[in-house]
Amino acid sequence: MLDTLTEFITGTVADYGYLAVFLLMTLESACIPIPSEVTMLFGGALASAAFAGDAQLSLFGVTAAGVLGNVLGSWLAYWVGAWGGRPLVDRYGRYLLIRPHEVDKAHAWFERRGELTVFVSRLLPVIRTFISLPAGIARMPFWRFTLYTTLGCVPFVFLLALGGRLAGEHWETVRHVLEPASWAIAIALIVLLVVFVRRRWRLVRAEYAALDAVREEGATE
Repeated sequence: MLDTLTEFITGTVADYGYLAVFLLMTLESACIPIPSEVTMLFGGALASAAFAGDAQLSLFGVTAAGVLGNVLGSWLAYWVGAWGGRPLVDRYGRYLLIRPHEVDKAHAWFERRGELTVFVSRLLPVIRTFISLPAGIARMPFWRFTLYTTLGCVPFVFLLALGGRLAGEHWETVRHVLEPASWAIAIALIVLLVVFVRRRWRLVRAEYAALDAVREEGATE
């Protein structure tokens, strides 16, 4: 499946160049698991004269397309979170294992440490894809979110594109070097998620049951 996805990405970037890089990086940043490592490394490889004998793209163009796509995708995810916001959590929070008072805590967290959280998250594989949604739910100031998203995206995207350009036709070697780190982060997140769900399920269910009881009591008065 991963090989099929890789073939789709490389074929699309080879055919449509900067537009493909822009759209694929937009999807990746909008919480759709398109591996940015493949998109940017291959895009960077097409900026190498060693690839197919002539540079088809430029390093600056590939980087700019990747960063702009990431920012647009992050906006989409941010506004989904901001649009749903507290009503979404109040309605579906029990299914998402979010305790009623925790949205307020998240809001305070992003007020105090949102810049660092967004900036660092955008530098990390896997995590970078999903940080925009909670930032939107917590209503982190939009332009501050945009600034630190951009600052985090630029080095990540540029270094991947540069790695692909330097590697040229051997760009997949770089991907295979980076792959273990991405898998390690993904596996660690899955393990943490399983532990989190097991510990939270009963607690959240009990709190929402108590909250529903209070609401029903208030409605009957």
